[in-house]
Amino acid sequence: MDGEKRADGAAVRWRPGRSGRRQPPAWTHALAEGEDAGFFGPGSAVWAVNGSLTTLVAGIRALLLQTLHPGAMAGVHDWSHYRDDPLARLDGTVRWVATVTFGDTRSATAASAFVSRLHEHVTGSYVDARGIERPYAANDEELLRWVHDAFTEAFLGAHLIWGGPIPGGGDAYVREWAQAGSSMGVRRPPQSVAELRAEMAGFLVDAKPDARVADAVRFLRKPGLPGLTGRLYPILFGGAVASLDADTRSLLGLRRPWWPAITMTRAFLAAGRRVLGPVSPSEQNARARIARLGADPVSTDPVGTDPVSADPTASAHGETH
Repeated sequence: MDGEKRADGAAVRWRPGRSGRRQPPAWTHALAEGEDAGFFGPGSAVWAVNGSLTTLVAGIRALLLQTLHPGAMAGVHDWSHYRDDPLARLDGTVRWVATVTFGDTRSATAASAFVSRLHEHVTGSYVDARGIERPYAANDEELLRWVHDAFTEAFLGAHLIWGGPIPGGGDAYVREWAQAGSSMGVRRPPQSVAELRAEMAGFLVDAKPDARVADAVRFLRKPGLPGLTGRLYPILFGGAVASLDADTRSLLGLRRPWWPAITMTRAFLAAGRRVLGPVSPSEQNARARIARLGADPVSTDPVGTDPVSADPTASAHGETH
């Protein structure tokens, strides 16, 4: 991974593409355009979490969690081509997250609508944990809620371990990112960490860790990424696994790495911040848009900061990092 400098000398961060390109994706430039500050903005919990380098681990953690819903896993198994081109799916997900996080409200809404249209044909059936055959559709609210909850838990959980303070604490992030769930069709997503954890626990009662889950986990362990990305990926995967609680690891058929995965991931992310800079191209372009519009930045959430949620060294699982 390489770093670049802006014309003014400030460091920038970018995510290398499949060919190791030295420029950020072209779509990031579109984030400088738009009509308003977007759903979030500077000072928001969402910018703090989704703009952090911890998302590199959070994405893997989210994918691991999402496999545990048999309906979601059936959709991936029946319709996804992630094995043929894993980076294409990753690119699409990164673009959606960045656009909803940093784009203006029109582009953020359009990005979610585009994903919903892609999912319209994703239908089928699966056998649930009780042995009952059930129909599924990717745009069913139950599946959308599960995917939203798993994403929220994964990104927040990773940030609490490896990231910096969150304005307003974890509750602010859950409440703010509920906007993304609503845009995808989830009615009243969780509004607090407690609500999120309760919903996740309810879903996991019906988890079905079968052969499809084991197959997906094997792929996530070794996705065959090229070059330096592929050589460094095991550190991020190990960190994602170590960050999960023991019960979730058991459902996934995983064990905590024998090596100090939390510490090595922290060192990896710290090195990444030094090399790539503190601000992504997406956030830079969003700030340029807001400055051009003269829009007021989003203020820090009025709820008092949860001292545990704001502590970047805290772990929900009581582990030593």
